[in-house]
Amino acid sequence: MTHLHIATYNIHKGFSLLNRRVVLPAVREQLRSLNADVIFLQEVQGAHDTHGIRHANYPAGAQHEFLADEVWAHHAYGMNAVYQAGHHGNAILSRYPIIKIHNENISAHRFESRGLLHCELEIGAVRVHSLCAHFGLFARGRGVQTLALIDYVKREIPHDAPLLIAGDFNDWRNQLSATLAHQLGVQDVFHAEHGKPAKSFPARLPLFRLDRIYTRGFAVQKSRVHDDWQKLSDHAALSCQLRLHG
Repeated sequence: MTHLHIATYNIHKGFSLLNRRVVLPAVREQLRSLNADVIFLQEVQGAHDTHGIRHANYPAGAQHEFLADEVWAHHAYGMNAVYQAGHHGNAILSRYPIIKIHNENISAHRFESRGLLHCELEIGAVRVHSLCAHFGLFARGRGVQTLALIDYVKREIPHDAPLLIAGDFNDWRNQLSATLAHQLGVQDVFHAEHGKPAKSFPARLPLFRLDRIYTRGFAVQKSRVHDDWQKLSDHAALSCQLRLHG
């Protein structure tokens, strides 16, 4: 029987709410306090030429490597938004080997660059497919990205394989869960335990259900919103403990 502890968090590129302070070291400490096996991250800065010059405490190198150091031996980064000073995207940190990595471009238009980071994890004898997503701000674009996610999963992942999908979906109207449940057979972990998705935004007073963890092939044992991290990002982190079926 395999138990798995996972979390998802939009880290706001390692800066405080108004981008005044570097909070990435504090984010690392909070993530380590979770003791999670797999962490899905959004708005991760892969590189930036000037942050280190402007901020003395800005860590050198890619943010996902700084966060993973000495705890999550396996990690992957999907570069999505590229600009003159650097780039950012999604990342997955894992205590288990990552045997396959693919970053799928699901951008709906040229104004927002979005991706779907797919990692295949080797957890004992089981292959668990893990997808980290960050959908767009506009409803039309999210519709395109939802269809792209569904098409990718049906095309690239066996229908009976254990599946984790987590991230920031900007699903203000709570329309995504029913569609994914019907098309992919996944469940929202908070809805499974509490009867509705988790409120995760804004972090200081969560009102909206933007961040999600979806699973297939797992039983939900416990889920939590980490709204006590409110000074570190505009989103609250979500975590859950799962048990693999079978």
